[in-house]
Amino acid sequence: MPYQVINGIPVWGEPLPDAVAQMQNCQPKAVRCALMADHHIGYAVPIGGVVAYRDRISPSGVGFDIACGNKAVRLDLRAEDIRRDIPAVMDEIFARLSFGVGMKNDERVEHPLFKEPLWELPVMKEGKLKKLAQEQLGTVGSGNHYVDIFSDEEGRVWVGVHFGSRGLGHRLATYFIKAGGGRDGMHVDPVLLDTRSQLAQDYIACMRLAGRYAYAGRDWVCRKVSEIIGARIVEEVHNHHNFAWEETHGGEKLWVVRKGATPAFPGQRGFVGGSMGDPAVIVEGVDSTESRLGMYSTVHGAGRVMSRTAAAGRRKGRGRAGGTISRQMMMQWIREKGVELRGAGTDESPHCYKRLPEVLKSHAPSIKVLHTLTPVGVAMAGEEVFDPYKD
Repeated sequence: MPYQVINGIPVWGEPLPDAVAQMQNCQPKAVRCALMADHHIGYAVPIGGVVAYRDRISPSGVGFDIACGNKAVRLDLRAEDIRRDIPAVMDEIFARLSFGVGMKNDERVEHPLFKEPLWELPVMKEGKLKKLAQEQLGTVGSGNHYVDIFSDEEGRVWVGVHFGSRGLGHRLATYFIKAGGGRDGMHVDPVLLDTRSQLAQDYIACMRLAGRYAYAGRDWVCRKVSEIIGARIVEEVHNHHNFAWEETHGGEKLWVVRKGATPAFPGQRGFVGGSMGDPAVIVEGVDSTESRLGMYSTVHGAGRVMSRTAAAGRRKGRGRAGGTISRQMMMQWIREKGVELRGAGTDESPHCYKRLPEVLKSHAPSIKVLHTLTPVGVAMAGEEVFDPYKD
């Protein structure tokens, strides 16, 4: 069975009790909830969770990395033309892009969004967020944020990126969660703001600005990688997966919060990553009973089977390795897949993730796979980078 209903919540994939319990904690004040097949526990709301509210929005539901998302672009280049130069290409990508926490971009990036009047809001001015955002636009971040080069089933080259609104989103989330009476921690009630309140209206405006900022950053990185490779972008797919949208479901307007879940309305395309050693996909939403049940949402990745602390050997995990992941284990997997890797910690090893094809099977009635992307090169922040919000 592709999904099951647990206490009124449709759950795709193998239900993880801690994530299901966390979603049940969101349920009393929500109109509808759903858990995608890549779900796992998160801050206040499980990752892979979709929660719909009437006249309410949840800053903790959207999360600290507002507008985290994926973008994939296809280049006018054949895979055989890049494979022979892939070590040098990945060296240049890793040298010219900024990976890690609190990083600044070495290149000044101008963008029209910095002329928006929203930067004059007290939360923006007091935190000097405009300056921070200008410095960080086009930086990639840490954790499972990446820049990948892929080959599709026709031998064409794609570039895929995954990151969000960087320090801007984190500081905005922190401010609005606190202003809404929230507490820090994993096992806390989600913060809800009445959308008719000024606080909620300010949050919505700031969230949308952070969304435009994240789009601008992913656009810039994809263009920069295409320049490094020396190719043109001929096709692109772009989605947020940490965001809230006002949508109509069942004839009613609702605020739909997706935390680590990709919008997949009929005909809408999305880019879904696997792990650094596994294929990714371009998918398209279809209309079905299941897609309507999941509020036209799907996975944003493969989903973890081992926590970061378990991967480091500090806590027993559910992963295939059942404990510590060594760099030797990770690199053996990567070499066998023929992937040129730069950076990355063992907490991002493929051992820590489900296999994406298995996850996608759970959502087969609501999406179709358009392209399968096999990784050729992967760049991520190095193992030495500490980020408390990696998940």
